[in-house]
Amino acid sequence: MEPDRPSSSPPPLADAAASGPASAPASLCADTTLAVESGEEVAVRMYGRKKKKKAEPAAPVVVHFHGGAFVSGDLDNGCTVATMLEGAGAVVVSVAYPLSPFPQPVNTGYEVLKWVYRHRAKLAGQGAQVYLAGEEAGGNLAAAVGLMARDQSHPPLAGQILLSPMLDPCVGTASLREATGHATGCKWAEGWANFLRGPRDAEHPYAVPAGALRLASLPPTLILVGDTDPMHDEAVAYAARLKAAGLQVTCHVFSKVAQWPDALLQTGAHECPCAAAAQDQFRRFFEATRCPVPS
Repeated sequence: MEPDRPSSSPPPLADAAASGPASAPASLCADTTLAVESGEEVAVRMYGRKKKKKAEPAAPVVVHFHGGAFVSGDLDNGCTVATMLEGAGAVVVSVAYPLSPFPQPVNTGYEVLKWVYRHRAKLAGQGAQVYLAGEEAGGNLAAAVGLMARDQSHPPLAGQILLSPMLDPCVGTASLREATGHATGCKWAEGWANFLRGPRDAEHPYAVPAGALRLASLPPTLILVGDTDPMHDEAVAYAARLKAAGLQVTCHVFSKVAQWPDALLQTGAHECPCAAAAQDQFRRFFEATRCPVPS
């Protein structure tokens, strides 16, 4: 699907039957290109619509990053998670970030976040709150953009959602070794080599958020991972570090769920393991982090 012309304001969301991807027939989505403050033009796919009735609370707005181990992936690969977030009541802006070395993907994500925050009322209703989300490599980018937003004191975030986040460039955890077995190649190791230009990048908190020395003042975090997931150990370790920093963290481990995170990245119509359970986690998280809108 070709993106529309660059936009400085949110486009109307068309019926998916006319403009959405085939993988999400029940979704309301539209592709467009955003002209962000840096001058960059960023392709995005928008899902959902704002509440029409004034009595209805504003929908959460989620800036979403697809996975692909930093070497592959596009808006179609992000459809599974974005549609799940939409099904939980959110308006989602899924980002086609550049598959280039650090820091460009993080910088692009932050520019889109600022754009979304400026237009949040038009996207999702008055008082809409903004979240970050991502799966696998996208989970790393979501966490990094969250750190950048904190350091810049803008924009305020209601929360971040990390699904099987790819956080450890050492790729040596027990869960990852068990998942890869005796394979001679590792897509995650190759991905980190593509993303990090050198050892100094691995020390930067925006490149490797799990290594950040200061985690205070980050927003509430929801982490979802499978018990046999290659990313299990690094996700659980990051959750523990966030909790130790005194932050609000929910870490849910799905038991006996196969194909995570690969199932989150598939294109085309398919049933994602634990989709209903993940959506329930999303709904609970949105409800728990919702702030009352002053009258």
